[in-house]
Amino acid sequence: MKEIITVIKEQFQHIGMIFRMSRYEDKADYQSHYLGLAWQILNPAIQVGIYYLVFGVGLRQGQEVGDLPFIVWMLIGITAWFYINSSILGASNSIYKQISLVSKMKFPVSVLPTTNIVGNLSSYFPMVAIVIGTVLSFGISPSVYWIQYIYYFICMISFLFAFGLLNATITILVRDYHIFLQSVIRLLFYVSGAIVNIEDSGLPDFIVKILRLNPIYYIIDGFRDTFLSRGWFFEKATYTLVFWGIVFILLILGSHLHMKFRAKFVDYV
Repeated sequence: MKEIITVIKEQFQHIGMIFRMSRYEDKADYQSHYLGLAWQILNPAIQVGIYYLVFGVGLRQGQEVGDLPFIVWMLIGITAWFYINSSILGASNSIYKQISLVSKMKFPVSVLPTTNIVGNLSSYFPMVAIVIGTVLSFGISPSVYWIQYIYYFICMISFLFAFGLLNATITILVRDYHIFLQSVIRLLFYVSGAIVNIEDSGLPDFIVKILRLNPIYYIIDGFRDTFLSRGWFFEKATYTLVFWGIVFILLILGSHLHMKFRAKFVDYV
């Protein structure tokens, strides 16, 4: 528990540096592009269009999900997925990517995964605005359920931080892990409910229940519950407890490994 408190305390103590570094990385990544930071919106928008054509028009032939247009259902899920995907992979490689900085400066390395997570918000929030505009354009009115967006956003950030810290540490210790993680993420895309409705997939009920234990599915389905006014998070008490249990375990493992090995990160690289 002491290690968890230390790591979390470092995030709050260096919050200013985290935001400054995230802004710098955004500008550095797109400084040589004519459209610059606009690609943070254009890139996911193009991918959304491709997925809609392939899955919505091609495979589903325009069929609705329940009584919802597929584009609305898909857009809510895939917006969260794009952010989760980029944050997991970016955070996992964040310390290794900045190892030269780590070797020259003395600062808490635990802020590097957080810096990547914060940096990705610059493309996530505009996509959320597009989601809200799309939902409203299809006649879905805001409701009191929308206030729980704050809860699911906290869930998403908590999971990404805990998982990112663990992944970033393991990536330093075992470089092949990052490649393995990329393969796992590709699989999770199809079983996390981002674009495939697993509850209407024809899978046996016990398989569906197992897949629903996936913390990414919990987050994505929660955002759909929010924007589509389907229910409250406390109505899914079992899955809520499982989600926070997984986050806590990841945080324990990530904090322990990080504090144990971070003084030797440069030696491992």
